[in-house]
Amino acid sequence: MKRVIALFTIALLFAGLAVFQYKDDGTDSVTLAAPAGDFKPKAGYEATVFKLPALDEQSYEIGGQQGKLTFVNFWASWCGPCELEAPDLQRLHEQYGDAIQLYGVNATKYDKERAARDFVNEHEFTFPILMDRVGDVTKQYKVDTFPTTFLIDSEGVIRERINGVIPYEEWQRLIEKWM
Repeated sequence: MKRVIALFTIALLFAGLAVFQYKDDGTDSVTLAAPAGDFKPKAGYEATVFKLPALDEQSYEIGGQQGKLTFVNFWASWCGPCELEAPDLQRLHEQYGDAIQLYGVNATKYDKERAARDFVNEHEFTFPILMDRVGDVTKQYKVDTFPTTFLIDSEGVIRERINGVIPYEEWQRLIEKWM
């Protein structure tokens, strides 16, 4: 019980920080093109295209022009904040599944695949879970904290980078802003 309370308190702190940090200032974003080989995984820059296998070994290509908003969440099974965020991700998929593409990317290099599969089954995820077994995509996107989420618009431009957990209502606001 103490662990749950501690995790909940930490999640609330991160949520408050995230809301403060990502509060809409009313300005529109500009797309910035990074020179070839100089990818910057942050808002306003084009997302690098990557291809990873899912748990069912089907391959998915993320980035570039996709025609709709793409939600890419990097996570690990041992991550406490990822555990807190998991129900919201499934709920977002159920609410916006036709309007956006939602993918979970397991940082398998830093996780155990069996633990990742158990996590997915426990949370009953119905969206694609991609496996970054070598760790190249996690490294390329400079993900060093979990969870880290990218919202990539239909043209392949990163519109948001969110490190940590934010409230469900903030996810809704960001998704609706960029759809």
